[in-house]
Amino acid sequence: MKLLFSLFFTFLTCSTLLSQEPAPATKTIVFFGDSLTAGYGLENHLLQAFPGILQQRINDKNLPYRVVNSGLSGDTTAGGLRRIDWILRQRIDVFILELGANDGLRGLPVATAKSNLEAIIAKVRARNPEVQIILAGMEMPRSMGDYALEFAAMYPALAEASGATLIPFLLEGVGGVPELNLPDGIHPTPEGHQRVAENVWPYLQPLLR
Repeated sequence: MKLLFSLFFTFLTCSTLLSQEPAPATKTIVFFGDSLTAGYGLENHLLQAFPGILQQRINDKNLPYRVVNSGLSGDTTAGGLRRIDWILRQRIDVFILELGANDGLRGLPVATAKSNLEAIIAKVRARNPEVQIILAGMEMPRSMGDYALEFAAMYPALAEASGATLIPFLLEGVGGVPELNLPDGIHPTPEGHQRVAENVWPYLQPLLR
């Protein structure tokens, strides 16, 4: 009798375990960029920069993703290409690429910046072919003339060629708005980063499965 009871209890326990849904594994979102991603000038860049704001939104929705802020102030596309292998030591499920602004402000060749961004995307895909990639578009001041036009056109062309999701302009509604930027006129305030997060979310949310 005891043996039968023991077998029944074991069967019941195993059935219960098999009927339970496994806990979803936490996936990784990497924001790879320059001072805009890093949160330059903020008191608490981990919480106030737009990647940290998006992590909080992800947490509020109980989505199984963790955000890694890999922003580096002053970084260029060439610098990003040099350091991407170190970032790729971890598995990345969603990769947000935000680079090129410093290339543009320095007037570096657009073709070189595009080549560097292509190489970064290729390395990320080689590490995980199923990775979802978002490319954050940037714009230069119109006073830069034809260079600004060529620079802005680089991002849609690159997104189409690589199959990345394109954010047309990361700083939409923020760039050129004094009250949303620090005194340097370049880097967003905490309120500016809130707006940047709103710009990113419609493109990021559909990829969080």
